[in-house]
Amino acid sequence: MALELSPRQISTLERLVGAGFRPIAIPPYESALCMRKGECAVVLAPIPNGGLKVLAPASYLVDENFGVRLKRGNGDVFVWKKSEIPATPERLEELAAFRRELMEILELAPTRI
Repeated sequence: MALELSPRQISTLERLVGAGFRPIAIPPYESALCMRKGECAVVLAPIPNGGLKVLAPASYLVDENFGVRLKRGNGDVFVWKKSEIPATPERLEELAAFRRELMEILELAPTRI
């Protein structure tokens, strides 16, 4: 099933791509709009007013899948199934920067098209 996007949503996607975000397919969200930049990804969904909203929170990728941040021993890790990677300060900053940039673009909705 293909997503039907409004001109406003297409404009938002163009801004995301212009900022280095790329569409990807991530199980089980293959039919949703997943965007990746670096090692971070988010699931977006169209909303009735013509914009886009975050459907699944931005996350760090583990084995090309959404990682879940968990506490382990002395620190945090990103986990997907049996794989995990440390939630290093660099990875946490990459994820924070990804979220900031994403929200700035999503909130830059044009007033008219």
